[in-house]
Amino acid sequence: MTPRPPIRATALAAATLLLLQWPAQAQAQTLPAACSQPATAIGQVQGTGDTSPLAGSTVTVQGVVVGDFEGASPALRGFYLQSQLDDGDPATSEGVFVFNGSNNSVSVGQVVRVTGLVSEFQGQTQITPTSTATIVACGNGSVAPTDVLLPFADTAAAERYEGMLVRLPQTLSVTEHFQLGRFGQVVLSVNGRQVQPTHLLPPGPAAVALEAANQRGRIILDDSLQSQNPDPIVWGRGGQPLSASNTLRGGDTTRGIVGVMTFTWAGNAASGNAWRVRPLGALGGTVPAFEAANPRPAQAPLPGAALRVAGFNVLNFFNNVAGCTGGVGAPATDCRGAGSDINGAANQAAQFAVEYPRQLAKTVAALLKLDAAVVGLVEIENDGHGPGSALQALVDALNTATAPGRYALIDADARTGQTNALGSDAIKVAFIHQPQRLRPVGRTAVLNSLAFVNGGDGSPRSRPALAQAWEQPDGARFITVINHLKSKGSACDQPDAGDGQGNCSAVRLQAALQLRAWLASDPTGTAEPDVLILGDLNAYAREDAVTTFTNAGWRDLMQDHGGAPAYGYVFNGQWGYLDHALATPTLALGQVAGAAHWHINADEPSVLDYNVNFKSAGQVASLFAADEFRNSDHDPAVVALALTPPVLLRGTAGADQLVAGAADTVLIGGPGRDVLHAGSGRNQFIFQSVLDGGDTIVGFRPGRDSLVLTSLLRSLSAPAQPLATGHLACSNQGGDALVSVDPDGSAGAQRSRPVALLRSVACSALTTPDNLRL
Repeated sequence: MTPRPPIRATALAAATLLLLQWPAQAQAQTLPAACSQPATAIGQVQGTGDTSPLAGSTVTVQGVVVGDFEGASPALRGFYLQSQLDDGDPATSEGVFVFNGSNNSVSVGQVVRVTGLVSEFQGQTQITPTSTATIVACGNGSVAPTDVLLPFADTAAAERYEGMLVRLPQTLSVTEHFQLGRFGQVVLSVNGRQVQPTHLLPPGPAAVALEAANQRGRIILDDSLQSQNPDPIVWGRGGQPLSASNTLRGGDTTRGIVGVMTFTWAGNAASGNAWRVRPLGALGGTVPAFEAANPRPAQAPLPGAALRVAGFNVLNFFNNVAGCTGGVGAPATDCRGAGSDINGAANQAAQFAVEYPRQLAKTVAALLKLDAAVVGLVEIENDGHGPGSALQALVDALNTATAPGRYALIDADARTGQTNALGSDAIKVAFIHQPQRLRPVGRTAVLNSLAFVNGGDGSPRSRPALAQAWEQPDGARFITVINHLKSKGSACDQPDAGDGQGNCSAVRLQAALQLRAWLASDPTGTAEPDVLILGDLNAYAREDAVTTFTNAGWRDLMQDHGGAPAYGYVFNGQWGYLDHALATPTLALGQVAGAAHWHINADEPSVLDYNVNFKSAGQVASLFAADEFRNSDHDPAVVALALTPPVLLRGTAGADQLVAGAADTVLIGGPGRDVLHAGSGRNQFIFQSVLDGGDTIVGFRPGRDSLVLTSLLRSLSAPAQPLATGHLACSNQGGDALVSVDPDGSAGAQRSRPVALLRSVACSALTTPDNLRL
């Protein structure tokens, strides 16, 4: 409990009310006679509980105006009056709200005497003057602000400061600014930003207790009005209004705020009754000078990495606002992207024409600066992969900004032979990549089973997962899997367990178990052990959907490389990450150079995004920049890989015996009739010209090893489908497979030449692109 300023007068009892004498200097002034009369102590009006013991009574109080918020709505329509004397009871407040309708009767620093009816309005004690004539000016005065320290001892502790002039002397951090643009409010917390309980603690009583402690360690900083969409937005850095160039980031700090402690709402149920300190309009209150304790990052994380991969939530990236469907040829569904949050088709089209280029510019700016070799996208429109799709539109924009062909997409439908393989929801996951740095290998795989998508529920919950194996030019490989599990925002069949995980934790757990089992079944057909799970699991680090992997040996790369304070998302003023990078031990231990979230989104106020609705014409310009900041609400999860390349075994011009070992190996026999022995790792047998032919391969395992004929076929100028034209053929020779090439195809006069005889392998086992790479 914070001590009050010294008591300057003796409390006297009169009838059933506590009456106070006023200081001698006030009595000596030439003031209305009423000003020197006894009055009811404000502390007596407030009482020691949530409600006034004098509710329904008419009282006369006197004090200093410590906060003037008069005027018509959206003003608070009244003022705060604080006694110049302390009643000696630390459990009672010395301030009270005087509801004055739309009148404007007082100013800050005045001493006034008010006679009116005591009542409670939405949890705050107030006095309503009998008439404006019962507000009597009694000169000027002042009170010292009372220091209030966080955290509060309990949920009722702030009641003793209701309506008083207070000071927040501690260094406080911005822990939430979600409603900064809508209501002009910021949530501040002590001891840094608050962490999501289940990011630190297992679900259960300890996490629930931390949630309660977090609530006691915060306070809302609010402006002087109860309006929506204020202009200007007064809380920016350095005491200046918010703009695209003068942000207010999570973790920025301030101290010494002086304002009135109010228990009010923001004028809308979306920000209901809560304890708020309001400096503007308060005695001695000023705009806090927020310090940039959390600077904007100048570049993407891990800039020196040879290979970066990322999971990237694009926040409902739709390239249209009409005719949206849940997949190609699927039933119509609501569009969710630019222009969709306004009524009427014409209005939506007009808003889309402004918002979509802004969203595209921010998304492209972020992806280009990220410069990842492969990016798993979350929340992109589910409208196929063709020329008119949102995914192709994004790739086209990236290539326009860089060079033709720099970026490409993975067409999950074409590569899996399914229509709408990625589900029937309005949004889906996807992969884009830079083909010159990584090429897709193996089978593109989609987990869209009922058991995974429904997670044990009666309806679809999670979006299908997409897995792809990749290969570097040096032959090193790994697999990425992009996910988007069921959110916490709406209920599933099983109710919230109340353990801190929110809605649908059982569904996410079942989906995670299905995902883990699926990955163990080698869905890409590459037998690649190095697997990286990316995307939005909608679960924090200690929740069940994550620990089902980490308890099985998978590594949480953000935890390993960023530590427990790592974050990429904020909800309800508590920070953690939902966008994960979980790796198998073979990848995590020795092939990961670093992992971090790129803090360009979660730290930034949402009002700095591409949207134009609920903004003035000036704000549409001043709150937007075509840069990477606030392109989404999730920070990209970035992983730097330093993959171990395969061992290279190269033969001579003669007949060689090349024997691979346990490591992944590239075998190039070269000229001469060589015998190439596969090892227990993954083996690639590369033939570069017809002079390399005539080799025998022993121990080839379809589904794990590869016969690489790309350079050989290119040297022959073979067409894109060499099997169809006879430039490439396979014939069964007993129990072996003989692969041969024909320089001019089956229609030409030249004869075919043997390339390799694969012992104990049938031609039917050689499939492209799994193990016959052309």
